[in-house]
Amino acid sequence: MSMEGLTERAYVAGRRVNAGLARLALYRWWRRRVVGTIDHQAVVARIIDESGWSPRYAFMTMMSAGIAVLGLLLSSPAVVIGAMLISPLMSPILGFGFSLALFDFAEMRRSLLALAIGSFAAVAFTALIVTASPLQAPTAEIVARTRPNLFDLGVALFAALAGSFAIIRGRGETIVGVAIATALMPPLAVVGYGLATWNLPVLGGALALFVTNFITISLSATVMARYYGFGHHLSSRQSWAQTVVLLLVFAVMAVPLGLSLNRIAREALTISEVRSLLNERFGGDARVTQLEMAFDRNPNVVRAVVITPRNRTQRTADLQQSIETALGHPVRLDIDQILLEPGAGALDAQREELRQAGEQTNLEAQRMAALARMIALITGVASDDVTIDRDHRRATAAAVPLPGATVATYRTLEERAAAETDGWNVAIVPPQGPLPEIAFADNVDTLDPSARAAVLTSIWAAQRWNVPMLAVPGLPVGEPPARPNLTQRRAMTVAALLATQGIRAAPASGGGQRFSLSIGDAQ
Repeated sequence: MSMEGLTERAYVAGRRVNAGLARLALYRWWRRRVVGTIDHQAVVARIIDESGWSPRYAFMTMMSAGIAVLGLLLSSPAVVIGAMLISPLMSPILGFGFSLALFDFAEMRRSLLALAIGSFAAVAFTALIVTASPLQAPTAEIVARTRPNLFDLGVALFAALAGSFAIIRGRGETIVGVAIATALMPPLAVVGYGLATWNLPVLGGALALFVTNFITISLSATVMARYYGFGHHLSSRQSWAQTVVLLLVFAVMAVPLGLSLNRIAREALTISEVRSLLNERFGGDARVTQLEMAFDRNPNVVRAVVITPRNRTQRTADLQQSIETALGHPVRLDIDQILLEPGAGALDAQREELRQAGEQTNLEAQRMAALARMIALITGVASDDVTIDRDHRRATAAAVPLPGATVATYRTLEERAAAETDGWNVAIVPPQGPLPEIAFADNVDTLDPSARAAVLTSIWAAQRWNVPMLAVPGLPVGEPPARPNLTQRRAMTVAALLATQGIRAAPASGGGQRFSLSIGDAQ
């Protein structure tokens, strides 16, 4: 071999030796300055002591969930944050994360059992509170916990890293427990809300957020535990297998969250496009002071406030058509144009905006009061007993028993109230009472208009009472027979119509040419 070849091989070998020495030095530094400063046995003993189930743990979890759901129903962030102060959920989740780092399957089962008991208790208790509460309309705080995205993943990640650091170092773990509970308890409370109101989209979204945050916190705790030397005695094969599993789980979680983030980005881009269009149509002397879009409405609702010179006013219909052309789908435009005289300056614009905003606020308050009085008059309750949800444009009232009134009467009253409002969703909850009679013609198993209206009225009442199931007399138990008789066919026809409206049907005794649906006592 030539001298040049020997020199090159020696150079490569030297670089490898230097790299190995650098890794060894880094490893020794990590063992001395990071791992060596931790009392691993004391930390593990503390985690095991606090991560299990106890009656106190279940009670405190229920109390935290109760406070959280009341804050969500009141749309009060301060109350929701207060619930976090007493939440004990940090201990079992960090216990699960550390058990992954240690491959301690006994502690893993113990932590998961504690988390399952706490989660079940929290969901059941919040569902009970929501069922007994007169306020059941979804608030902004509730809706915010039903659409998980990568930002929620970031909140859980940072909270988990801080919580793991605090419990390992023994500093500030109580405060960090509040941060971890912020990522977990509100979603659990919303799961209970969705269960109580049988709102499956809300329940599913909140459950997805809770599971995502739980996995993120657990895996982050595992990574932090391994960094501080917990589980370092494991073989390299175990360590690599664990690393691959962690990476795969993170990748699987990131897919749905990435899709959610993409949706948020598209919504932000749409709002930016609408703002640019409004600026272009009104000109440089105008200013778009407020702009928001309701993407959950069909069609999407665009609300805007524009300060513009009087000579640059625009027709709402023309603006709406321009926005629809730009976006490629229908929208509904609600725009307030604050008009300025020619030559008015910025100070005049602000004064005019404040003046018209005050007038608009007073007008809106008058509309709310008038709406409450109108619904109170129809339902026979006081105006203060009418719940007005301005953000979702929903008015709800529980009607008092009226002499001679049937369930159909209250449905008619609700339709009359809705017809007299402008874009509001009116819900009148009727008193508990018998459902209308469903009458079939002789030897017929199909619903005529009168019978169909009776079934739809029963469905309406069940939805207002938050009843997910109605008993249908004559409905076969189990699989329908191969050749059902006339009574069974009539009951199956009614059950099919219930199913189209999301109401389950249960068998009940009776049936025939004329019968009524009922709540409970299904056989």
